Amino acid sequence: MKFLSYWHDTAPAFAGAAQGPVEGRFDVAVIGGGFTGLGAALQLAKAGAKVVVLEAEKVGWGASGRNGGHLNNGLAHSYLAAKVELGRERAIALYKALDDSIDTLEALIAEEGIDCNFRRAGKLKLASKPQHFDAIARNFEAVHAEVDPDTALLSAYDLKQEVGAPFFGAMLSKKSAVMHMGRYVVGLAEAAQRHGAMIFEQAAVTEHRQAGRRHHLKTPRGGVTADAVLVATGAYTPSIFGYFRRRIIAVGSFIIATRPLAEAEIAATMPGNRTCVTSMNIGNYFRLSPDNRLIFGGRARFSATSDQRSDAKSGAILQASLAEIFPQLANVEIDYCWGGLVDMTKDRFPRAGYHDGVWYAMGYSGHGAQLSTHLGMIMADAILDRSDRNPLKGLEWPAVPGHFGKPWFLPFVGMYYKMLDRIQ
Repeated sequence: MKFLSYWHDTAPAFAGAAQGPVEGRFDVAVIGGGFTGLGAALQLAKAGAKVVVLEAEKVGWGASGRNGGHLNNGLAHSYLAAKVELGRERAIALYKALDDSIDTLEALIAEEGIDCNFRRAGKLKLASKPQHFDAIARNFEAVHAEVDPDTALLSAYDLKQEVGAPFFGAMLSKKSAVMHMGRYVVGLAEAAQRHGAMIFEQAAVTEHRQAGRRHHLKTPRGGVTADAVLVATGAYTPSIFGYFRRRIIAVGSFIIATRPLAEAEIAATMPGNRTCVTSMNIGNYFRLSPDNRLIFGGRARFSATSDQRSDAKSGAILQASLAEIFPQLANVEIDYCWGGLVDMTKDRFPRAGYHDGVWYAMGYSGHGAQLSTHLGMIMADAILDRSDRNPLKGLEWPAVPGHFGKPWFLPFVGMYYKMLDRIQ
């Protein structure tokens, strides 16, 4: 078993990182070389802006290269609840932004010739309990009537053609897609560089200072100045940006990948070849990889640590969950086990905008793979003073009480959700 991301291990390395000292004057400095930052950099460079990307590790090192590989359209949680919390207009706008994000990815991948196995697969929100199907059905009725007719409600009988495990029905979101995350992020970085962006790896930002209209950013390799700064670091946001650290809860998300499955195993496990998410609060998500591995993840442990020891503990929990859902794969070999940090917000809605001199986009709450490139491009347009398409503009973002960067309260949150899963 390899304790590293399948996406990292099976993608080519990005060969276009700038060499030498970090220096220069730029129109825009983007902090973070993931989907958000690279999407913004590409959009800015195509518009003729002089842009630099400062990445602490390697492009795609954070959440962009450590996720489950789902590109799910629509809201991550209940549309009905979103209408109550956000209001109908903003809930619809955010839902449509997630729909548009899949179209953006499809168009960008085609335009830039990125080889990343993009495919419209459709997503199944699977009811783990009978009462969960009732809630899914109510949500489906509202979604289907008000915002997304490309959805369907499937019975337990219908699911026999989709998933080789007993669930009580599902909502199918037909626009959802999949891709190889590692190949995509490298292709996105290559596209940004090809259009003129300068990308520095191993260039963690250690100091930010603003003097008038100029921003000064320091790294261990030198520093740059820029007219505008976009912070696109999510759960990996450095401590110098305390405003975001008090509002982002870094939560570990953990994933395993099996050996490549035989055709008979696929037919017995994932005949529909879609993305799947269960309805439990501490649930699981799974899909097939381009080489037919089952990629199976979840919030196995409520921890803000992701290293080999932590990942191994979580991997064992995920293997047990895999065997429970798919007994036919109970003894299948696990080739990869990895983890990463997810940038959660208290209400699980993302945030993007402008605060105290810097632009930002983050807080995807475990569902950023689909939205992040699109939102990065939207923020680039805002920086360029183009039409404002930000579906999150003006959304209040209070700090989490008692939170200053290290989420000490995660074990209590985990206990609460476990209790909910037992009684609901």
